Amino acid sequence: MAKVTVMEYERVVTYRDGVAGPVLGPGRHTYRRRRTQLFPVDLRPQLLTVPGQELLTADGLAVKVSATVRWRVADPAAFHAAATDALQMLYAAVQAALRDRVTVLALADALRDRAALGEGLTATVAAATEPLGVTVDAVDVKDLMLGAELRRAYAETALATERARADLERARGEAAALRALANTARLLEEHPALLHLRTLQVAGGPGTTIVLEPPGN
Repeated sequence: MAKVTVMEYERVVTYRDGVAGPVLGPGRHTYRRRRTQLFPVDLRPQLLTVPGQELLTADGLAVKVSATVRWRVADPAAFHAAATDALQMLYAAVQAALRDRVTVLALADALRDRAALGEGLTATVAAATEPLGVTVDAVDVKDLMLGAELRRAYAETALATERARADLERARGEAAALRALANTARLLEEHPALLHLRTLQVAGGPGTTIVLEPPGN
């Protein structure tokens, strides 16, 4: 007989003579070395990174989308037996979910609302990978990357928008100044005495030089 110690954060899947046996929990266990195979499974939460996948948006533009997946093993026996590489299956499920999500969104919508891009991904991936014995806690979109040509086009568009906004503000300021001048001119035309009062105000200021012409000139 042999002994094995199982840590609190793991389980050990056993096979006796090739037949699935009990899953060993934390503690010290004995087993028949010659007839039993042991496969430790880590239950701690894990992080899977899916690097940029080149996908087409609903308007036919190519983007690269990367994501992170927080997952953990829920059923050690299923995790070991359901696939030769459960992690690769999880990876493929995330790729498929990203593709399906991006293809129904226009690029402008995806750029404007990153939350919309990640909407429903967790539920979709969780449903696809449940037979693998894993629980998917979250699928988060990490980056949305544009190609060089698209980046340049968006930069030019943003610059043009800012220039147009600046031109509009300048035009508004000029229009306000013209309205003020027009109002002043109308007041002076309707009330000539205001011009004399304004002249006296200016004359009363410090540093003002008043030139008086002699009578008869």
